[in-house]
Amino acid sequence: MADGGKDRWDKLGVFLHPMGGLLTALAVAVVGMRGSQVLDRRQSVDTNARLYSELMSRREEADSGLRKDMFVSIISQYLRPSDNDLDAKVLNLELLACNFNDALDLRPLFFDLQRRINKMKDWNERRQLLNRIETVAKETTAKQLFSLEGHGRSFRRTVDFEELAKADGGMPLDGEAITVGGVKCQVNLRALSIDKDQETVTLRLVVKAPPDRPDLTDTNAKFEASYFDFPMIDNTRLSNGLRCAVTLANFNDFAAELVTVCFPGEYGSMKDRPYYDEVILKLHETTDNDGSGSGSTAAPPPDNAQGNPK
Repeated sequence: MADGGKDRWDKLGVFLHPMGGLLTALAVAVVGMRGSQVLDRRQSVDTNARLYSELMSRREEADSGLRKDMFVSIISQYLRPSDNDLDAKVLNLELLACNFNDALDLRPLFFDLQRRINKMKDWNERRQLLNRIETVAKETTAKQLFSLEGHGRSFRRTVDFEELAKADGGMPLDGEAITVGGVKCQVNLRALSIDKDQETVTLRLVVKAPPDRPDLTDTNAKFEASYFDFPMIDNTRLSNGLRCAVTLANFNDFAAELVTVCFPGEYGSMKDRPYYDEVILKLHETTDNDGSGSGSTAAPPPDNAQGNPK
């Protein structure tokens, strides 16, 4: 009986032994095929990524070349000394504002053209050209505000000219507590004076640092707000890495409406570059978020007025 059982197991072993080798070979083949498919898929993804990157790079180069040629042509026409056609200069400035408002500080060109137009004797033509440059400035500012408000916070305040004339030492406007990306600050504005001819408001900006951040300092800046202040370019650096810009939304005989926006520095203009201490601050914050750092001790950037940092 035992011998019969042993014979059966022997027979079963003889039958299963080659099956085991076959199954092993089949498993190796399946694994090899799956591995080859994964590698092929990975290579295809890498190839597509390189192709996409190359196409985007060439597109950027073509766009940069086009923008360069356009800029050279427009600015050379605008700065031509013998050209006294103000209508053409307004058109060139409109083209610059529409295409390069996030890379160039166009404020001096706007004020220069405004000064030239104000010297014209024909009142109707003068008013028409002034309306054109104010319109393109307002549209450019509105586009930039719409973009920045998606990443930051904004608020509006009105300066009453009659109240400002009665105020001694300027008229304080209602402050605003701003929180952007977990960073808190108190923004305060004081209207100091107005220029009805240039349609500008002189302001004092004071941004209080959070009380729980002793490494940060308050920001104090004085500047003029006008229609030609584009927030991506004309802004004030804060010690917490944010930017604060104040621009003119409306100006009439009785009051001026101001728009203030605070946003992260990385959403500023293409020409804007962070200070070294801001880079260090970001590195410390990243390290702290990973749980391996002890805190930020970066020094604050120097005070500067709105506009190009000095």
